[in-house]
Amino acid sequence: MASSDFDGILLGMGNPLLDVSAVVDQEFLDKYDIKLNNAILAEDKHLPMYDEMSEKFTVEYIAGGATQNSIKVAQWMLQIPGATSYMGSIGKDKYGEAMKKDATAAGVNIHYHEDESAGTGTCGVCVVGGERSLIANLSAANCYKVEHLKKPENWALVEKAKFYYIAGFFLTVSPESIQLVREHAAANNKVFTMNLSAPFICEFFKDVQVKCLPYMDYVFGNETEARTFSRVHGWETDDVEQIAIKISQLPKATGTYKRTTVITQGADPVVVAEDGKVKKYPVILLPKEKLVDTNGAGDAFVGGFLSQLVHGKAIEECVRAGCYASNVVIQRSGCTYPEKPDFN
Repeated sequence: MASSDFDGILLGMGNPLLDVSAVVDQEFLDKYDIKLNNAILAEDKHLPMYDEMSEKFTVEYIAGGATQNSIKVAQWMLQIPGATSYMGSIGKDKYGEAMKKDATAAGVNIHYHEDESAGTGTCGVCVVGGERSLIANLSAANCYKVEHLKKPENWALVEKAKFYYIAGFFLTVSPESIQLVREHAAANNKVFTMNLSAPFICEFFKDVQVKCLPYMDYVFGNETEARTFSRVHGWETDDVEQIAIKISQLPKATGTYKRTTVITQGADPVVVAEDGKVKKYPVILLPKEKLVDTNGAGDAFVGGFLSQLVHGKAIEECVRAGCYASNVVIQRSGCTYPEKPDFN
């Protein structure tokens, strides 16, 4: 394929959040009732923590949000300017400006909705011993409306793309937008992919998630999300391989592609289910002393995976690229990476 064939080939939609990232202590986690390896939406009790983080700890500000992370990593792996596009809602403020600058520098074609009424969303990333917990204050990210998607210059991105990726978090914001995109994908034999994203999505947004499932050609998630999904659906199994198979066999809206389930398990092998069978792929093991933080590891895996999927590569190559990208990211603070990938 010529590089012009990749123009806008991958479109992501999600909640753009500025990561406010710091190594904190157990006392801080206890104070705000935060559990490691979790992702939640901020409640009122969490709102003071963002300021307290910057007062007490060394804070880094990194453009994030699950889908945006994956799209940036895919763009980095592809090294073809404009191969990826992204939509979401930010505020008209300095955080929003920082986000625009960062995503544009990464080579992503961004079409943000800029909200007048709310500040750019933030995500508290609390790191202890390399493990992370995410507390998202959506703010402006919560203000995305389907009207923005329907504008001709934005819908053009949907029509141009051949692959779509949306993290489950966006189900809490604009299910109508997701519906338009998934129906377009199904009608035009394009590839629609989503992520389970967090236990609370599987649990409290089950109904909107279930409506999307028939359209998902690839379902991503980690072992905790998979087990929550299984429990919520009454499957009575904690076996990640069995759960992956069952998800892949749920009904599909279109017969063009079979569904593939891809479940990551931290340092344990990646589980891939398709055609009623499971394959496991080992990850690149990292000595504990090289682990900086796990924030963005799953997002980076998806970005690496998608970078090869759009090339039409076999599933093992997609997984290998995913493992490479997440291995790079966990050795750095936040979802960041060197200038050029070293993947061949």
